[in-house]
Amino acid sequence: MGIKRTQLSLAIAAMGLAGSLWSGALQAQDTGKASDQNEEKVTKLEGVIVVGSRRYDRGSDTDTAVPVDIVPMTKAADQGASFDLAQTLEYTSPSFTSVRQTGADNADSVDSAALRGLGSDQTLVLVNGKRLHSTSLVNLFGARNRGMTGTDLNTIPMLAIGHVEVLRDGAAAQYGSDAIAGVLNISLKRSQGCEAVAGYGQYSRGDGKNYIASGYCGFGVGDDGIVALTAEYLDRGRSNRTTERDPLRIIGDTAVQNGTFYTNGDIPFGDTAHFYFDGGIQNRDASSAAFARGGLGSDDIPSRNSAAMYPNGFVPFIDPYVQDRHATGGIWWRWNDWRVDVSQTFGYNKLIDTIRHTLNASIANYDLEHGGQGISPDHFNAGGFSFGQATTNLDFSRFFDDWFAGTNVAFGSEFRHENYQIYAGEPGSYIDADGPGGGNAGSQGFPGFQPVDATDKSRNSWALYGDFEVNWTDRFMTDQALRYENYSDFGSTLIGKLAGSFRVTDTFLLRGSLSTGFRAPSLQQRYFSSTFTDFISGVPIDVVLAPNGGRVANAAGIPALKEEKSRSATLGFTWKPSDAISVTLDGYRIDIDDRIVLSGYFGTDDPNIGAILEQLGVGSAQFFVNSVDTRTQGLDLTVNHSMDLGAGHLDSFLAFNHTTTEVKRVHTPPSLVGREDSLLGERDRLFIEGGAPRSKAILGFDYTLGAWEADLKIIYFGPMTLGTFSGPPVPNQHYSDKTSADLSFTYNFNDNMKLTVGGQNILDKFPTRQNPDETDNGYRYESVQFGLNGAAWFARFAYKF
Repeated sequence: MGIKRTQLSLAIAAMGLAGSLWSGALQAQDTGKASDQNEEKVTKLEGVIVVGSRRYDRGSDTDTAVPVDIVPMTKAADQGASFDLAQTLEYTSPSFTSVRQTGADNADSVDSAALRGLGSDQTLVLVNGKRLHSTSLVNLFGARNRGMTGTDLNTIPMLAIGHVEVLRDGAAAQYGSDAIAGVLNISLKRSQGCEAVAGYGQYSRGDGKNYIASGYCGFGVGDDGIVALTAEYLDRGRSNRTTERDPLRIIGDTAVQNGTFYTNGDIPFGDTAHFYFDGGIQNRDASSAAFARGGLGSDDIPSRNSAAMYPNGFVPFIDPYVQDRHATGGIWWRWNDWRVDVSQTFGYNKLIDTIRHTLNASIANYDLEHGGQGISPDHFNAGGFSFGQATTNLDFSRFFDDWFAGTNVAFGSEFRHENYQIYAGEPGSYIDADGPGGGNAGSQGFPGFQPVDATDKSRNSWALYGDFEVNWTDRFMTDQALRYENYSDFGSTLIGKLAGSFRVTDTFLLRGSLSTGFRAPSLQQRYFSSTFTDFISGVPIDVVLAPNGGRVANAAGIPALKEEKSRSATLGFTWKPSDAISVTLDGYRIDIDDRIVLSGYFGTDDPNIGAILEQLGVGSAQFFVNSVDTRTQGLDLTVNHSMDLGAGHLDSFLAFNHTTTEVKRVHTPPSLVGREDSLLGERDRLFIEGGAPRSKAILGFDYTLGAWEADLKIIYFGPMTLGTFSGPPVPNQHYSDKTSADLSFTYNFNDNMKLTVGGQNILDKFPTRQNPDETDNGYRYESVQFGLNGAAWFARFAYKF
């Protein structure tokens, strides 16, 4: 599956064939003999899942009825500028979004991924075809994925991955909840031999130092079996882009240390059976900087500090410790020409916060009032949360070559158990020692979870599905799928999909699909509960995020959460006029009803809950609610080309995605009529519609000459518009389009050893400046189209043995 990159002439570029997620362009990341060998290994390994179809002997991804991109990871792991999977895909796939946040609490430490302008919880992630669990984190701040959970791709080392399959089509009827926007399938590597990679990088301003050391070994076991082991250590240093306007702030990349171990294997036994497994363990220590607190004499937040502890002000640090676990074991075998697959998958994610360089000002005040110096502890265990998921699958599949021109029949079932817990912090992290009304309770930066927040909730779901892929003729095929799912906490749903393709000529394929889908409200959205401090136009406000179905939500008139429902359509073509060039074009539309969002603020002046908020000692409340219907429309265009040039070889690609999302309707419960701005104001609406660039394009060239290789990528980020705290007449935050570039050079000492040096964002681009009082992170730059750190440089050394 090594796909060659696209050569684009200036004439094509001028015609605007800025291509998008490319069914072949993405694969341009792996070139030469190594990628050809990888292709041979993958296509010969029965049991490798290619998303979008239940047929196991399917050919090229350009033959599929829906757009599927294959992104090889071999070159990215050996030579790439990015040291983690999320950032690698961000600068490889135009419809993929994962921008590092800053000033967004725990979201600074966990990068959520999304497709086609939708949310991170509307993209399903699989590992070797099996569901990967989501994180326990609910994103509360930042420009992307507010109020959503997601899947942390950075828990998997890139050296452990063979390739990533990106299905750009609604697939809930095939794979269940969360697959509204599409599916990412991470196919782990199963090849013999050992390799190691060491890398170093830093920003051009001297901070944000990154180190990575990763090793992989694959061992043969028995007859044609293999067991692969990968270990990785990654250390990402903190960066800081603060200005003289707010010298106390620390704004930039979070400090992260990951220790990861992964295993993957396939062991045949008997004549027709295989035992397979994969699993990973990661422990992560991170540290993100919260908003600064003013010093002695400060008029912004004097009640939230202690002159005895921090006379010049301080920056609290939110330091999460994240444990992530994943394991799958299964057996597949042949039974009367049927392929039978039984598997069990477990996933677990836990995050516990320690708040450091902080204080509980109410404790300091109480100490001062009773003859002390005004001292509080300077660190607290603030508690945290966990999410666990266990998934059991039973799948049957068979290809009948004598039914029409060939028919694949698949059916099966799935049972899933999920559990979500919130753990209270130590009392000092949340108590109000000097009495209510001071607005200074809890650890500054992030108050701890209170006993009333603690929860332990579970649910079960089960599903039945059927899938029939029929080749009516040698040129025309259709794929029909139905899925029934039942959830213990909100009921059942029946969804379906129809996809088809028609090969007009040997080189031109028309394809399209129609589908319905759904996404179940996550347990995190249903039961998350916390009181925290938000900064609105630079002013701290204590906010309670009240759980759905609880006292505050019920008093406010917030209805019980239910599933999101979607309708999707795609239509496009693939064209391969020669072995050297390929083109794909796919348009899509996704309508989502009852989309779950995080509401705006309900204040103490609210007629229903104002008194309750005053009793709780907070200024505002937020809720999760099925409040909007949205429509997302877009276009993916890709062009790939490969050619000999001079004494070397040039692979090139151009990829382009354009996506727009529009809120079509806001659902206002009867009890909230007249308070639509609190339910979903202009600022909250723009987070949904404008949280990702509407356009993104990548133009890449890879030239090899003897032992040398040069790689150039030009990345275009389209404009964005986000709202402000003040609202009209203050204009919205407008981010103009930006063009960046990455450049690297690789020298191959021999077939087994190489050195790569290069830079990211070598043009040193930054997002458009904004009024810091109106941005979500209180800084002149937001992490929106890309990061806010400027140019970066890196080196990688790779060795195979």
